[in-house]
Order: sequence, then C-alpha cells, then structure tokens
Amino acid sequence: MGKTTTVFNLGAVLAARGVRTLLVDLDPQAALTAWAGFDTSSLKQSMYSVLMDGADTLAPIVLRAADNLMLAPASLDLASAEVALSSAPDRAQRLQRALHSSETAQYDIVLVDTPATLGVLTVNGLVAAHQLLIPVQCEALSMRGVRAVLEAVWLVRGRLNHGLELLGVLPTVFRAEVPGAQAALAEMQSVFRNWVLTPIPADDAAITGASASSAPLLRHAPSSAAAQAYLRLAEFVANEQRTP
Repeated sequence: MGKTTTVFNLGAVLAARGVRTLLVDLDPQAALTAWAGFDTSSLKQSMYSVLMDGADTLAPIVLRAADNLMLAPASLDLASAEVALSSAPDRAQRLQRALHSSETAQYDIVLVDTPATLGVLTVNGLVAAHQLLIPVQCEALSMRGVRAVLEAVWLVRGRLNHGLELLGVLPTVFRAEVPGAQAALAEMQSVFRNWVLTPIPADDAAITGASASSAPLLRHAPSSAAAQAYLRLAEFVANEQRTP
C-alpha cells in the first residue's frame, strides 16, 4: 500500500525541516529498518524486545538514522510476537506505554509503520496513535481494503483509543495515464471527499533507487515527482500538528 515508502520519506522530509522525528517500525518485514540503512540480522534489540518485555521506554533500542531522524527498529522475530502476545491482558497497550516515557518528549512527531494485517502489532500502533494516515494504492479493488481497515480503526477508537482521528487517505502509486488508477482515485474521492489527500505519483525508478541506496527520495532524487509529492505531504502534516 506504499506505507513504508510514505513513513520513511515523510519522516526524512520532516527531519530535514528541523522536526525532531522518531520512526517506529512495527512490521516484521522490517522494510523501514532496512531502508534506514540498518541490517536487521545484526540488531541486538528491536521492537520485539520492547513489546515482549512490556518495556516503559524505547530509549535502549533507538538508533540514529540521520539528523533529527531516529528509528526504533523492527526484526523478523516480531512475527512471533503476534502469537506470543495474543493472550496478554495488556497486549494492545504495550507500544503506548513505551511511548509515554519522558525520553519520547524529545521528539516533535512519532511516525509508526504498522503491518498490512490487522493483528496485535497493528492494534498497538492504533492504540498509541493520535492520528491515522492511510496510504492506498490507486488500483482496482483498493477500496475494499480501506473499508476493512476503517472498520477495525473505529472499533479500536470506540474501545481502546477514543482520541484517534483520521488525518487523511493518501492515494499512492498513482499513474495518471492508467484508467484504472483514475477510477480508483475517483472512488476514493466520492467516498472520503475532503479526507483524500494529493496523490503520490508512481515513480518506480526513483523509489527503487532510493530504497536500494538506503536514502530518502529527497536526497536520492530530489527533483522526482514522488520526492516533490512527499515535500507537499510533509507541509500538510506539519501544518496539521500546528493546528490547535
């Protein structure tokens, strides 16, 4: 759905603007951690240890990715946390607890990359969050996935996090010349109206190259359409954070 691309590049742009940013990788695939330049197989600690230990801080695992950009990394063993935490009474609040530590106050914004599935890890992200940004690929049947996500989101909001708000629906991998993409965007706009943000254009060469070089689009291909789109998204997010 473009979620990891969005989290990393949005975070990198915000950091470049001087916003003290923390990225939290909750996805067992650890793509965000890899894109930030870290070898997941060599990590001694990750979000797995934070969640499994019920830690009250992220500080021991946080790594520096760039100026103003820090990362709480993921590892492949996070997949087993889904099962191991399933019977824990506080299984949904473990990330929230860790983020409430005094160390987290040093960051202006925290961006969480959750798995694509609606399991314990994703619920932890939703319970800890104040706002939700939903990246959706502009392709046929994409709205089915969005509706399922939103049903789960409002369930979490009603039971576990009354303050959770929808920041926006972000169309990604948008190819203006493809009729199916145009139709998918039109459907999103008809359903979500003002919640639909400016699409992130498909820019395969720039995104693949940036990921392979462990660099944000803003540095790897600053003039690319995708990089410019993330600059606009960062401006929107920064303005939303300033709005009382």
